[in-house]
Amino acid sequence: MEGQKTSKQWLGELLNRHYADAMRVKAEGGLVAWSTSIAPQELLETMGIYTVYPENHAAAVGARKCAPDLIGFAEGKGYSADICSYARVNLAYMERQSCEAENMPLPDLIFCCNNICSTVVKWYENISRELHIPMILFDLPFNHSREISAQNVKYIKGQILEAIVRLEEITGRAFDYDRFREVMRISTETADWWKKASLLARAKPSPLNGFDLFNYMATIVCMRGTREGNELFKLWHDELLERKEKGLGPWKDGEEKYRVMWDGIACWPYLSDTYKILKKNGVNMVTSTYPDSWYIMYEEDDLDGMARAYSSIYVNRNLEFGVDNIIGIVRDFQLDGIIFHSNRSCKFMDFRQFEVQRRVEAATGVASVIFDGDQTDPRAFSPAQYETRIQALVEMMENRKAKGGAEA
Repeated sequence: MEGQKTSKQWLGELLNRHYADAMRVKAEGGLVAWSTSIAPQELLETMGIYTVYPENHAAAVGARKCAPDLIGFAEGKGYSADICSYARVNLAYMERQSCEAENMPLPDLIFCCNNICSTVVKWYENISRELHIPMILFDLPFNHSREISAQNVKYIKGQILEAIVRLEEITGRAFDYDRFREVMRISTETADWWKKASLLARAKPSPLNGFDLFNYMATIVCMRGTREGNELFKLWHDELLERKEKGLGPWKDGEEKYRVMWDGIACWPYLSDTYKILKKNGVNMVTSTYPDSWYIMYEEDDLDGMARAYSSIYVNRNLEFGVDNIIGIVRDFQLDGIIFHSNRSCKFMDFRQFEVQRRVEAATGVASVIFDGDQTDPRAFSPAQYETRIQALVEMMENRKAKGGAEA
């Protein structure tokens, strides 16, 4: 570990270094891949291919309020305002190759996994065709049954083995299976520290300001298979554990009055606004369905387990699983409410929210609201509407507490 830095200080340094190293590798003639956020990065890490993540990059662009320029450029090229704003930001950046936020090099290959949404397939196909570079696609079937079927595991495992062959062809090097096992071990350990840290928010008061989940998420995306990522999340866990043992809450200057879950992606251009409105009302976001997607766990050297883990992503599971998952979260974290972000960009995640909301409320009695927004496009979000919804949520949570908060 480097000196006495906090995990948050080290987080910022690692992210800055991540993009700088990508540019350096590209300049030195190394291979760079663009990958979807939850793909078998273990293969790329094993082959020494530097990997950057367009979703991560677009989120950083949005958080730094640089998205409108790129979104406008993409729409001017004919891309519809109805498609994912991450895609519009990235496709514009691909052509412009520069923005006021972070810069990243153009890729030598595309690594695409459709377990998070179907839009990524056409988005990444466009990149592959326009840049004339190879694309490796992992097609992970949607899980209509509660369990991941043996047939699906076999199908996905076959694609992992095929991807190894294609990477050997692209790099001209043999795949190092000893290195692969090491990367698998590091990746699962890192995911485990990420999970252990986030679970500390179950304490009352929570030692975690839940919006930090969004901040740390950038690193679990891009450094899950690295030793530095492993050490970062262990340090974060240890810091939160110390806070928990001291009985410290999420803020120095405020009390945690209400505990809520956030369902969906953050509104990156309004991250500060959405956080401050919650804090002003004593509302702490202690957990979310979204960051838990990087809890990719399997046994070392177990390709079947790896295939199953990548198929188990929350948005790749059926409605019943999603409902039961949130019901469990409500009880496990002793939640007072749920905030559902109806994200214009992410229809795959959000089209079932109203039914999920209805079933979770029927099972637990927990208060909840849905607000309209977007992960990157600021035009789809109204701070006034958001604040009104939060005020309504606070009133519902207060009324429920006054009645004893009993489950239905």
